[in-house]
Amino acid sequence: MQLTIRDLSKTYPNGTQALKGVSLDVPPGMFGLLGRNGAGKSTLMRILATLQEPDAGAVTLGGIDVVREKARVRETLGYLPQTFGFHPRVSAERLLDHFAVLKGLESAGARREVVEALLRRTNLWAVRGQRVGTFSGGMRQRLGVAVALLGHPKLIIVDEPTAGLDPEERVRFLNLLGEIGEESAVILSTHIVEDVEELCSRLAIIDRGEILLEGEPARAVAELRGRIWRRAVARDELPALERALPVISTKLMAGRTVAHVYADAAPGAEFEPVEPDLKDVYFSVMAGHHGRRAPARAGAAA
Repeated sequence: MQLTIRDLSKTYPNGTQALKGVSLDVPPGMFGLLGRNGAGKSTLMRILATLQEPDAGAVTLGGIDVVREKARVRETLGYLPQTFGFHPRVSAERLLDHFAVLKGLESAGARREVVEALLRRTNLWAVRGQRVGTFSGGMRQRLGVAVALLGHPKLIIVDEPTAGLDPEERVRFLNLLGEIGEESAVILSTHIVEDVEELCSRLAIIDRGEILLEGEPARAVAELRGRIWRRAVARDELPALERALPVISTKLMAGRTVAHVYADAAPGAEFEPVEPDLKDVYFSVMAGHHGRRAPARAGAAA
């Protein structure tokens, strides 16, 4: 079931234009929406989750009008927001059973089977009787995924899911999302480039409410080959370098600042070529040095 977004716009009463004519095609599988805080990601996710109204534009999920047929959308939607709250004194099993009732699973026997299957899938079965208030951040996120998976949704939205997780929980959580993406369309909204690089077969980069690039991560990286150059400089040399060349990112390594520069040819003898990665794509796009969109597939938004 494909999600199609066309010319979506949203302006808040304070004048902030959160979305400016956003158009995207989201096929089944993992789709990464990458952008810094305040780029418009959460506004777009709330509209897709039927929690907010756009000012203009259209969204369809299969044959369902997301803006006008909210009840139908919710029947096939799973949503894990950036922040959510569970009653801290309730056990994971009881909480998931409660949400199953809200999802329309009236049979106690059927609910038991579904709850057990989801707790096992999210690796929470062993702590099913434990109070949610004692859970780690990663365990809470996995419980949120279990809730989102109720009803076998065709579209799952996860908003900044790995922020604050330790490395082990992050890997476990991303593996779980990867498995889910084999069955449904999953939108991963994040500012963490590595999350998209490791999981997503397609991505879009958004900033200030506009889509700057849409395409396949591997293809976007390939288009940068031969255009990223690296040089280590002293900290007091960096301002002059930034005035002279298009520096897209800097990183402190062993007391020296390593600058990545976007250029079609070597900008100087002191520079060495770099095999680009998705971070270089992101920083190049944000700096305006890389194409606004990767070539779209047939039928994709122009």
